[in-house]
Amino acid sequence: AEASTRAAAEAAARRADLDAARAEVADLAPRAEIEAALAADGDRLDALNRELGALRQTLAADDLARARAVAIDAESAALEEEAAEWAAVFAAIGSADGAKFRRFAQGVTLDRLAALADRHLATLAPRYRLVRTDGLGLAIVDRDLGEERRSTRSLSGGERFLASLALALALSGLEGRRSFVDTLFIDEGFGSLDAATLDVAIDALESLQSEGRKVGVISHVAAMHERISVQIRVTRFGLGLSRVAVVDAGREVA
Repeated sequence: AEASTRAAAEAAARRADLDAARAEVADLAPRAEIEAALAADGDRLDALNRELGALRQTLAADDLARARAVAIDAESAALEEEAAEWAAVFAAIGSADGAKFRRFAQGVTLDRLAALADRHLATLAPRYRLVRTDGLGLAIVDRDLGEERRSTRSLSGGERFLASLALALALSGLEGRRSFVDTLFIDEGFGSLDAATLDVAIDALESLQSEGRKVGVISHVAAMHERISVQIRVTRFGLGLSRVAVVDAGREVA
C-alpha cells in the first residue's frame, strides 16, 4: 500500500511538471516564425560583417593615403627648398645675356684677389687691408683709424704703390699652383717710397724670386740698383742711339 501511495504521488508530480512545460510551450512563438527570425538575424549578421569588412578596407586605404600625404608633404618641402635655392642663384647670376653671371663671377674673383692681396699688405703696409665695394671696386680699411673704410684715392703715392704691388703679387698667384704667373714686371713707382718702405717692397719681390718666379723691375732708384744684382742697363747716347748691357754683381757680362 505504501508503494502504491508513493507511485501515485510521483505520477502526480510528473503530471504537474508536464502541465507546467505545456504552459511554457504555449507561450512560445510558432517554430516557423522562430526559424524565420533566426534566418533574418543570420542575414543581418552577414550584412554587418560585410559592412565591417568594407569599413576596414576604407580605414586601411585612409591610412595609406595619410602616409602618402606625409611623404608628399616632405617631398614638396624639399622641392620648395631646392626651388628657393635655385631662385636665389638665378637672382644673383641668372640673366638671358649672362651679364649677371659675369658680374657674379667677377665679384667672386675680386673677393679672392683682395684676400690674397691682404696677405702681401700684411708685410708691405700692415696698416691697411682691401675690401670689395658693392660693385666691382676696391676700398681700403684703415686699422689705425678704427677700421675706417675709405677710397683708395685717399692713399699717398707711396701707399698707393704698395697697394698696387700687393694686388700685382696677388694677381700673379691667383690662378693657383698649376698655372701661376711666373713672370712679373713692375714699371717704376719705387721712387715714391722712403728707404724703409723700399726695403720692405724689395724683400717682397725677392721672396717671389725665391719661389721660382722671375721678377723684372724698371727703375731709376739707386737703392734698387744696389739691391738687384742682375740688371739690364740702358745707356742713351743721343741722336736716337743707346747701348744695352747685362750686368751681374756690378760686372758687365753681355
